[in-house]
Amino acid sequence: MIPPLLFFIIFKYYPMLNTVLAFKDYNVIKGIWGSPWVGFKNFQLFFENPQFWTLLKNTIMLSGYQLLAGFPIPIILALMINEVRGGRFKKFVQLVSFAPYFISTVVMVSIVMLFLAPRLGFANIALNFFGLDSINFLGEPGMFRSIYVWSDIWQTAGYSAVVYLAALAGIDPTLYEAAKVDGASRFQKIRHVDLPGIVPTIVIILILNVGNVMAIGFEKVYLLQNPLNLVNSEIIATYVYRVGLLNANYSFATAVGLFNSIINLVLLFTVNGLAKRITKNSIW
Repeated sequence: MIPPLLFFIIFKYYPMLNTVLAFKDYNVIKGIWGSPWVGFKNFQLFFENPQFWTLLKNTIMLSGYQLLAGFPIPIILALMINEVRGGRFKKFVQLVSFAPYFISTVVMVSIVMLFLAPRLGFANIALNFFGLDSINFLGEPGMFRSIYVWSDIWQTAGYSAVVYLAALAGIDPTLYEAAKVDGASRFQKIRHVDLPGIVPTIVIILILNVGNVMAIGFEKVYLLQNPLNLVNSEIIATYVYRVGLLNANYSFATAVGLFNSIINLVLLFTVNGLAKRITKNSIW
């Protein structure tokens, strides 16, 4: 127990003390604790920023889109893989679905860019083949969210399905035997045995996903971002990097990051409470 406790104390809880930077006017010479207190000035600057509502809207819409589209697909994929009977074919399907997860974000974004390139990308070659005009996919603000979300689903759905496959493996085999005796079809087994068996896992994963809804990945958004799609791709994380860190405004960046974390915490408590009341399953 001691090594894990030390890990969390040193690398998780101790760094949280530095969030006081959000309430100070940071001075490099005086350091974090020697810098003067400014109260909620940095938060006020962020809330009064003309871009505040745009950043909040972009972050929530991108996170919500990812949650709505990305959450059910690993469940469906796990149920489909669980129904595959051939041993080798099942391993092949698992390998094909897991493999994209191990591609680094930079390489994956490069693949997306090459695939969607205006002139030589496969997507536009296919469009031209059918007599349609080329589309500058990454230059269209309206397409940014779909490109981000569906490329992310392609990369992570297989890996996310592992948790549900483990939950499916833990279902009592006698339930399947009873369903077979009752003449249940495959779909009825999924509906009445598989899904009820993995509901606790689904609820826990949903709570964790909602708790991180505002903490959408910075790297991928930043790499896919360009001046043409900035109106939809600028989220809180990229704004913090651009304005807070590149301009060395560390107190402001910390305040914005803390605001983001507080929203995640509120969402986590809210969804956990609702799940506990409705399904009797929760994290605590």
